[in-house]
Amino acid sequence: MKNSPVILPLLLLAVSCAQKEDLPPPDTSMGKRELGFDISVTRDGKQLNPNRIATRAGGDMIDASVISTTMDINRPFSLIGIEKETRSVLLDNSAVFSNSSGNYTLYLDNELLNLPSTVLFSAYYPHVKDLSYSNQAYSIPFNTNELEAGPLVSKTVERNIDQLNLLPLEFGHITNDIGFKICDVTPREELQGLVHLRKLTAYYVASAGVYVNDILLSRGNWNYQGYYRNVVVFEGDAPVGVGSANEQFVGRSTLVDRMTESSRFYAIPDEIIMGRQYVEAVFDVDGFYIGEEYYQPLQNQVYKYLIYGLLPSNELVPGKQYTFHIGIDLSSIYKDITFTASVGDWETKIYENNDDF
Repeated sequence: MKNSPVILPLLLLAVSCAQKEDLPPPDTSMGKRELGFDISVTRDGKQLNPNRIATRAGGDMIDASVISTTMDINRPFSLIGIEKETRSVLLDNSAVFSNSSGNYTLYLDNELLNLPSTVLFSAYYPHVKDLSYSNQAYSIPFNTNELEAGPLVSKTVERNIDQLNLLPLEFGHITNDIGFKICDVTPREELQGLVHLRKLTAYYVASAGVYVNDILLSRGNWNYQGYYRNVVVFEGDAPVGVGSANEQFVGRSTLVDRMTESSRFYAIPDEIIMGRQYVEAVFDVDGFYIGEEYYQPLQNQVYKYLIYGLLPSNELVPGKQYTFHIGIDLSSIYKDITFTASVGDWETKIYENNDDF
């Protein structure tokens, strides 16, 4: 089986420590200037409509049927403004709310209106209350068990605030979207079509960290907090299709043809360490004949596959979607499962009818 290119839609990520009820309503008092926003997400160098800005999660798993959901207008984003020359904080994690039509606005205090200097702006979605600023960088906490949408970080925008009425914000994902595909690659015809997937679990998935957003350089990096979880991607009884042409995405309790119906999850980009991260497949094998000899059914066969060595530089890259491929070969009952992976930009490829498995 060939190594297959992976697909990764623009990661959307998912987490915020802030609760909606804890946030104040927008300030619409008189004497303040209204700042509007032009919000987009960049994919392959092209700006997309804001309705591709975020996805939602149900529990730990992605509900892929709403992968194109709109940005939740009930949730604000965080706006940060730093004076370029002095590095003074002008907007310190200001919550920006939307109106009923989904338009986001912020009312600037009078003392900001006449500043002649250049200001560096950056934004984070969804709004998180406990951000901290130091050395031109904001530290943003992230926990995949707490967030419903996002997280997204915008590129730094440099503007003169005294001339500013509309601020363009170009968001991008900073976590990973992870899923799996599976098929039976047994070459011997009498051994094909015997596999039933029972359970698939990803072990040691990074689930908490701090994203350090460097506003001056318009880039960020992850500081890990050492919290990991095991994610059950599939649990059920699904016959595995024969041949790479019949490779299917793993759904929550069945196998599906479309990525949008698959069972995927968000994770914090992490370094892959030898012997640490792995995937465990549990499956049954139907009884079969070879000639006149009958082989009894096998239940709860367990194979563990290390992720180390599958990805470039053994690391998960922010803003990527990863689809791992499992091919089961029963030419010998004890022959290892083939395990490969492919990588692509988030939402730049639709992983349908791929001949490069």
